[in-house]
Amino acid sequence: MFRYYLLLALYSFRRNRMLTALMILAIGLGIGASMTMITVLHVMSGDPLPGRSAHLYVPVINPDPVSSSKPKDTTVDGAMTWPDAIYLLHAARADRQAAMAPAALPIRPAQATLRPFFESGHYVTADFFPMFATPFRAGSGWTAQDDDNHARVVVLNAGLNRKLFGDTPSIGRSVRLKNTDFRVIGVLDDWQPQPTFYAQINSSAFGNTDQFFLPLATAQELDFDIAGRMSCWGNGGDARLSDHCTWLQFWVELDSPAKARAYRDFLAGYWRDQQAHGRFPRPVDAKLFGLMDWLSNQHVVPGDLRLQLWLALGFLGVCMLNIVGLLLAKFLRRSGEISVRRALGARRRDVFLQLGIEAGAIGLAGGALGLGLAELGLWSVRQRPDGYAHLAQMDISMLLGTFLLAIIAGVCAGLVPAWRACNVTPALQLKTQ
Repeated sequence: MFRYYLLLALYSFRRNRMLTALMILAIGLGIGASMTMITVLHVMSGDPLPGRSAHLYVPVINPDPVSSSKPKDTTVDGAMTWPDAIYLLHAARADRQAAMAPAALPIRPAQATLRPFFESGHYVTADFFPMFATPFRAGSGWTAQDDDNHARVVVLNAGLNRKLFGDTPSIGRSVRLKNTDFRVIGVLDDWQPQPTFYAQINSSAFGNTDQFFLPLATAQELDFDIAGRMSCWGNGGDARLSDHCTWLQFWVELDSPAKARAYRDFLAGYWRDQQAHGRFPRPVDAKLFGLMDWLSNQHVVPGDLRLQLWLALGFLGVCMLNIVGLLLAKFLRRSGEISVRRALGARRRDVFLQLGIEAGAIGLAGGALGLGLAELGLWSVRQRPDGYAHLAQMDISMLLGTFLLAIIAGVCAGLVPAWRACNVTPALQLKTQ
């Protein structure tokens, strides 16, 4: 029966080619615009570490002085001072913990054919690599003992390794960063989590890939510059070592909710202890953000993209209203045909199913057109200079979602017209034939 109804739908399309083309075009435009924005938001709001994100947290303690001049904002900075980060690191109350800061250093290749160039990277502590499960192509990260000894070692990402040494892993070779030689102990396998969740979240959260990783204590000893934000109050002493400048990010791994609650209590206890020593003047409010909650708090997905999504869905709604009117006109024009079928014994549900299949076929054809328009829209997004632009690629789930949305749109648009048409009184229509 389905095949028969489908053949009837195709016959109807041939009889009303212009009207059918208009409906397919309307659905295609609405689906194309909607799926373009849905795909962009899908790739931007995805989990950067599937399978591990549920165990990763950002502890937040706020040593800032009370200031009435700061505007209220639900966004949390999360940066720590050096003394606070080192204390939490050595307290080792989590399964793993790591302190880190962004870097940008000049690379001085040994090859005479290569000129010095800048690369972005991170200063991190030893647990960074096992905590984030960074994939190693060769070698490994350093140990906590190397952190304590201020070892001159470096881990390269595959991109920088290729630039300096080709496709051969560079384990044991020397790389000169700024004015110091470092021994390569590990090469990552093109590790590019998007967004770069562990860094200070900003406009370059997408598209930015760290190409080297150095021990944090070594970078501090060598007075290497940091590339991130530093917020200070008061004065005196080395800003990066003082307790009145926040600039470090801190992450912990906790493999159960019970451990997360215990760690939050530990943070609150540390806050109260620091208050007894004249620090942390604000009321105790220790927080522990999971990875995905942290990205949400940091507004990784720009608000204007969400607005564009709602505008695209609104456009789809307008297209749907137009299709409802076109289908209603088309189905009611066939009242005589429908009445004959009813008079020959067809039930209302048979007619409703026939017209529903016809509307679904229009939706499917509109989905095919919408897929092409969505791909064109994503191509235009990839031409933009935004860091997330290169991520605008349609995966299998989005591909299937396009056709599913198109079929649902077509069927939903055809419900009212089909119901109205199958409730036409056959006797009245046959009498006027």
